[in-house]
Amino acid sequence: MGTTTRNDLARLLDYTLLTPEATAKAVESLCEEGVSLGVGAVCVSPTMVATAVAALPSGFAVASVVGFPSGAHPAAIKAHEAQLACADGAREVDMVVNLAAVMDDQWSVVVAEVAQVRRAVGNDVVLKVIIESAMLDDPHVVGACTASVDGGADFVKTSTGYHQSGGATVHAVRLMRATVGRHVGVKASGGVRTFATAMEMIAAGATRIGTSSARKILEQADQTFSSGTS
Repeated sequence: MGTTTRNDLARLLDYTLLTPEATAKAVESLCEEGVSLGVGAVCVSPTMVATAVAALPSGFAVASVVGFPSGAHPAAIKAHEAQLACADGAREVDMVVNLAAVMDDQWSVVVAEVAQVRRAVGNDVVLKVIIESAMLDDPHVVGACTASVDGGADFVKTSTGYHQSGGATVHAVRLMRATVGRHVGVKASGGVRTFATAMEMIAAGATRIGTSSARKILEQADQTFSSGTS
């Protein structure tokens, strides 16, 4: 575990609420809990960005999703959706890649759509590209990560958490890190619900964790650090 502390871990967490039925009250509760836990960001649906911004202290990071969860939206729609989320106060955007283009090795399409979203949000917004790594073989993970970075992504992200193929794996995170190098972020998301799993993902190269289980993870972290185990 090295020098990682409970607070270090908390700052790597994007505390997430993306269920379509989530109410404003639920988002406000997420924000209150996120602040108390010390997480790095909250991640909410585009229609809830303004609610989250209003509920959080100034400067607290709000992320939102575009083209979610299928990725099967025209690039122009993704770009406009990202613009709207940023206009409401989102400072981070997690976009789902065009998965059909990935499967067909249409890398120029992937580069172009990521670049279009990047232009729409500007360089001050953190752009994460979700590739649904669990549905891809290794060459397609590499191709999707490479094209995403070529388009201007700041992070590549494993999963939406909604795809039937599953979520983050240690193997995928290692491969994604090896592909993008040290200067691009890797976000592990989908099925990360325990402290042990979060630490495995970080050891594999993840620099962000997307989770709806931040409290559980950090309670387990508190127990681990207080007991002196690692």
